[in-house]
Amino acid sequence: MALNIVWIAFFVIAFVIALYKFIFLNDTEIFKTLVDGMFDSAKSSVVDVAFPLTGAMVFFLGLMSIAEKAGAINWLARILNPFMKRLFPGVPDKHPAMGQMVMNFSANMLGLDNAATPFGLKAMESLQTINPEKDKASNAQIMFLVLHTSGLTLIPLTIISYRLASGSKESASVFIPLVLATICTTLASIFIVGFWQKLKWDKVLFGWIGALLGLVALMLYWVQSMGPSEKEIFSRITGNLLLLVIVVSIILGGVWKKVNVFDAFIDGAKGGFDVILKILPYLVGMLVAIRIFRDSGALGYIVEGISWVLMQTGMNTEFTPALPVAIMKPFSGSGARGLMLDVMQVYGPDSFAGKLASTFQGSADTTFYIIALYFGSVGIKKVRYAIWAGMLADLLGVVMAIVIGYIFFK
Repeated sequence: MALNIVWIAFFVIAFVIALYKFIFLNDTEIFKTLVDGMFDSAKSSVVDVAFPLTGAMVFFLGLMSIAEKAGAINWLARILNPFMKRLFPGVPDKHPAMGQMVMNFSANMLGLDNAATPFGLKAMESLQTINPEKDKASNAQIMFLVLHTSGLTLIPLTIISYRLASGSKESASVFIPLVLATICTTLASIFIVGFWQKLKWDKVLFGWIGALLGLVALMLYWVQSMGPSEKEIFSRITGNLLLLVIVVSIILGGVWKKVNVFDAFIDGAKGGFDVILKILPYLVGMLVAIRIFRDSGALGYIVEGISWVLMQTGMNTEFTPALPVAIMKPFSGSGARGLMLDVMQVYGPDSFAGKLASTFQGSADTTFYIIALYFGSVGIKKVRYAIWAGMLADLLGVVMAIVIGYIFFK
């Protein structure tokens, strides 16, 4: 119901704004802009999103099949069972979904989006097998999705690369602030959804969260002690190296367990096309709505409104040039990326706005896209409180990103 309302609202708001621009601003091109954008987005949803995703889906679902048959998924589930079963009490102990969710979170933390999506879709499919109401999101599915939309990233490889390409002399300067901001968003997700689902907050759960934060803090301290050139090398190499290690480890683990690895790979890979066919209508529908909403100028009005309100309060509004990135990110990752690059081009990648835009880009994920993708892959239509929980976590992440930005960059 909530997703349906949001989808309708995108089109209605865009149409109302278009009428306003045509009648009062004499913008005779606005309708053509929206219609062209609608068809272009429908095409790019398939060509630029679905087709590239198909290759990653086929490959990584094949690897997932090897990992399952070799027992790697169950092994991960057993190790993290004390922590995961408290976040996902509705999932049976040592269920394969536990390991699959861990694989998804791990790929996200390494900044490996192409690997994270197939793992996440497989986890959502496993969670659907124990969902008693197939068209309604379960508590476990909502917790998983909102945690995923928090976009926890420990190695922001992509953003650093974009900053380098934009001519930044301090491309790694956003490393620590970005990681801190995304950790805040993830913790907000756990507490928001955990409060709503009445999770049992015992010493084991707090202990695991504390231990994970401790490990993150140690890693951040270690990276912070590096020189600028060392940070660049670390950010550029580590994520790709670890992904290659994971791929080779899964294959060699299958050989060790006497699995026919290529046959297992083919069995899993075949499912990639089925998943793409399921999610394609959801992708096209949501991405077209987001494109029309953006092209209408609605985003600009929102930013101007927020800036005006903040100015009336006397607050420092130096962060507002970067704000479009934060507002766009829940709706469109590519749109937010384009806005980030635009901010860096206009204000400079090493300006306060440029650094803050980079931090916004990495502090959360594309909530609406992920909801359409993941819930659409298993046919869920009733998303319950997933949207507002994800958006609230995103909002808290944006606030913390602004605070962290002022501490580090001003």
